[in-house]
Amino acid sequence: MTSSGVRVVAAGDHFVLPSLITRALEKEADCTVRELTLGWPLEPFGPVAEVSEASDAEEELIGALADAQVLVTQMGPVTGRVLAACPALRLVVVCRGGPVNVNLEAAARHGVRVCFAPGRNAAATAEFTVGLLLAALRRIPQAHGLLAGQGSWAGSSYYTYEHSGLELEDLPVGLVGYGAVGSRVARVLGAFGARVMVYDPYVRGEVLGLRLPALEDLLRRSAVITLHARLTAETRGLIGAPELALLPPGAVVVNAARGPLLDEDALCDALADGRLGAAALDTYAREPLPPDARLRALADRVVLTPHLGGASRAVAEKAARIAAAEVGRWVRGEPLAHRLV
Repeated sequence: MTSSGVRVVAAGDHFVLPSLITRALEKEADCTVRELTLGWPLEPFGPVAEVSEASDAEEELIGALADAQVLVTQMGPVTGRVLAACPALRLVVVCRGGPVNVNLEAAARHGVRVCFAPGRNAAATAEFTVGLLLAALRRIPQAHGLLAGQGSWAGSSYYTYEHSGLELEDLPVGLVGYGAVGSRVARVLGAFGARVMVYDPYVRGEVLGLRLPALEDLLRRSAVITLHARLTAETRGLIGAPELALLPPGAVVVNAARGPLLDEDALCDALADGRLGAAALDTYAREPLPPDARLRALADRVVLTPHLGGASRAVAEKAARIAAAEVGRWVRGEPLAHRLV
């Protein structure tokens, strides 16, 4: 199809700004753009109708789409109801690593193609994971809280042998998953001099570090584990009480991937009885983290952040560019690079 008359809705939010999408589109296609700002992250996402991890904005999205042919969004709820109400829609591009906010079956029924933006936050999440790891190993947030929050020099107790932290050099660190994020974490840890080990039954070819064929072997040998697996039916609850029990005493667990990979109750039990030394988490089984979550009572042993792993300006800009490139391909009649439907 020609570029003339292509109508696009840029349904951004307070992270992937609509203006970022519009500017990226201007470099890829001659189109008319209507901007819509959804509430995330100032308003939490959640399930909307039959889709997950979306802004609760079906009405706003239907109103904005009207006669639009293309939707570019990160958190827009592309439900069956939205698709049925927007018959002109032909392409949805999601500025995320997966279109979890899109009813793919309904999109296929309505003849709507669906694309996504893989890899847009791999570097940011890898960097954040290493930051969490360093913070947990060296008790940085706890020491900061004592000094800045309470005006106390008591954090100097972390200089005693009993309470001092671990350093990465020569430390055995196990990576559960070796995709776009895990492989980057491995490179950074290697530069620190850590002894990197990897478990990932789905990755073929060479890995940086020692590859282990069984998760149990990795756990027994790791002073630290970091989780990088995708959340699937198979990996949900991958690290539970039996797996945590295999870790050496005082081990550290880091999860900046997906909360349900890890059994939080089992983790809290292991932290509370002293079998684990620390944990650093950016993702949780329930988000936002509930006020009565057991993790909050373990603040002296955990580092908790509100799902910030992918929060860099470069991620938002990259997501807009990847999405706009897909729109450009569609307008020019070229094959789409990251199409699911």
